[in-house]
Amino acid sequence: MRVVVAEDSLLFREGLIRLLTDLGHEVAAAVGDAPTLLAAVDQTRPELAIVDIRMPPDQESDGARAAVAIRDRHPAIGVLLLSQHIELRHCMELIGTPGFGYLLKDRVLHLDQFDDALHRVADGGVALDPEVVQALVRSRQAPALERLTKRETQVLELVAQGHSNTAIGATLGMSDRTVETHMRSIFGKLGLLDDAATHRRVRAVVAYLESGGAGRVS
Repeated sequence: MRVVVAEDSLLFREGLIRLLTDLGHEVAAAVGDAPTLLAAVDQTRPELAIVDIRMPPDQESDGARAAVAIRDRHPAIGVLLLSQHIELRHCMELIGTPGFGYLLKDRVLHLDQFDDALHRVADGGVALDPEVVQALVRSRQAPALERLTKRETQVLELVAQGHSNTAIGATLGMSDRTVETHMRSIFGKLGLLDDAATHRRVRAVVAYLESGGAGRVS
């Protein structure tokens, strides 16, 4: 697939380019700041943009803000955020939407899983690092999960435990795509697709964790 890479660390950027090339992907552009990223995406129209959250010019969440802009300008382009540490403030409206992923940078070292995440996001799926899910979980208090079906509750429980889509599918006897369909339904029911209601989804996951519900998955 055609990929644009945005990473301000030259060493990490060059390593990512080499890794992507070895995996058979075409790196259409590799840039070091958010404004150049937006220009590169506009010009090359890749299938996927891999974006570091902290980038110049401000060295804060410039990459996350650029990801939101990419989604606004080019809804069909997948966006995968990478971060050394979890930062949610400027990307909450993207979490759970089709064609979005958020991984910690050390996940890049797990090549098969990383490549699977690339393809999943580029194909309109979702890839969330388990630690990102845990950060969402810890950030709010939670109401109950009455709106979810039994199967959706099982899927969400396994997500909260840090399982990948493939592992969830193997546990529950369903394909990766079916898992993603359930996740989109969950996100919609719990308000994640409505930015003003994002905290309702977060609180719902907390409710599961605080209830000791891990043993409920059969």
